[in-house]
Amino acid sequence: MMLDALLRLTDHYPLVLGSASPRRNQLLREAGISFRKEVSNIEEQLRPGEDPFAFAQRVATEKAIAVATSCYPNEIVIGGDTVVVLRGQLLGKPKDPSDAIRILELLSGKQHTVGTALALTLGDNLLASGIETTRVFFNPVSRDQIVEYVASGEPLDKAGAYGIQGMGAFLVDRIEGNLDTVIGLPLMLLNDLARETRRQI
Repeated sequence: MMLDALLRLTDHYPLVLGSASPRRNQLLREAGISFRKEVSNIEEQLRPGEDPFAFAQRVATEKAIAVATSCYPNEIVIGGDTVVVLRGQLLGKPKDPSDAIRILELLSGKQHTVGTALALTLGDNLLASGIETTRVFFNPVSRDQIVEYVASGEPLDKAGAYGIQGMGAFLVDRIEGNLDTVIGLPLMLLNDLARETRRQI
């Protein structure tokens, strides 16, 4: 079974998804995993000289630990963070529509990397963490296409200013890696972390 370790973990420990992302929520529900959702409110600020993928792992861990403070002692929290990296530069969520246009113009016709980090915690103890990356190749797109897409509102709450599973699919030529990493919840990574977690508790 694809998520065998995760399913066995939920037999003994309730899961909490520490994320406001509807995409993560949907992926976990579609996988048949029982969980409840809590939202963390931590500051996501890249530190000077910090690698974007190390940043994602740190933020995923901080989100999980922050949520765990309001959880029952036996609940395991999943924290997640997704980053879009173009030539070493972190492209976060756009500040406003103009910023979304700027980001999408940077990505047009280029290859970038999407990384999603996950962390599992029990209380303030980090049990397991990791990151999975996928390469995304964008089609060349015109400014008019970008402006029309940004006007839909879809890009405004997403890292890299696009949703591959939504209207933003037209932007993408192809990917090399797993689609669920780009959406925001790499399930095989989550299962591997659940297996590691079960060995520790």
